[in-house]
Amino acid sequence: MTLIKGKVALITGVARGQGRAHASRLAAEGADVVGVDICTQPDHVSIPGATHEDLRETERLVSRAGQRFVAHVGDVRDFGFLRSVVDHTIAEFGRLDIVCASAGVWAISAADGAVSDAERAGVWETTIATNLMGAWNTLDAAIPAMIKAGNGGSITLIGSVASMSGQLPMDSLGSRVHAAQMGYVASKHALVGLMRSYALALAEHSIRVNCLAPTGVRTAMSQNEIVEAIGERHPSAFDVFANRMPIDVLEPEDVSSVLVHLVSDSGRFTTGVVLPVDGGFLLR
Repeated sequence: MTLIKGKVALITGVARGQGRAHASRLAAEGADVVGVDICTQPDHVSIPGATHEDLRETERLVSRAGQRFVAHVGDVRDFGFLRSVVDHTIAEFGRLDIVCASAGVWAISAADGAVSDAERAGVWETTIATNLMGAWNTLDAAIPAMIKAGNGGSITLIGSVASMSGQLPMDSLGSRVHAAQMGYVASKHALVGLMRSYALALAEHSIRVNCLAPTGVRTAMSQNEIVEAIGERHPSAFDVFANRMPIDVLEPEDVSSVLVHLVSDSGRFTTGVVLPVDGGFLLR
């Protein structure tokens, strides 16, 4: 299918997980992809980070779909880096139509007990800076070029069901997990305010801004030894994440299918929306 043939998409967090699935699916629909990932281990994050080989695999998938892939390795917390990515994109392709801010962290740890005040603060700051400031940087870098081009466009922030619901503090699992979870929920809630503000500002330019809110997705963020270790020691720790439909987690491609709707002409009048992809999680 070619729902977005001839478009150019910028995707952050592209090396694996949801970002990779989004790149592969948008390429299958006819878009060239500019991909950003840090490809190193962020400070205060215990879940193993994406690698350069992960990024090369995303490139292989996009190329297999017959589309171009341009990779940029860097940190979404660095606004100057993202501005250079956009400048390069315009020089290379002459346009930027789709932005998907997918980069994010969940800084949980298998360690029980208390952590230092410095580590507690570091976990929070890394989470907020990556999940929220990284998305803000991505949008602020891309929007001027999109407005100047005059082609309209679509921006999607990858939120979470944590963007739309409070979640019980995990202080019983230790202050490190507690800080990670509260930072994650706060950052994902904040994305909604960011999205709505930009949707208001950009409507006159026919640039749509939305937020996807998936439940748990089968990626390295949720399926790893750290999560398994916490689950073994605290069997009910993740009961709060149960979905109403009989499914434990989504596949990344399930989220990508909804993303295609938002960024294609099928969603051309959809803006300012938080769209759950949640298996009934929010039916509380």
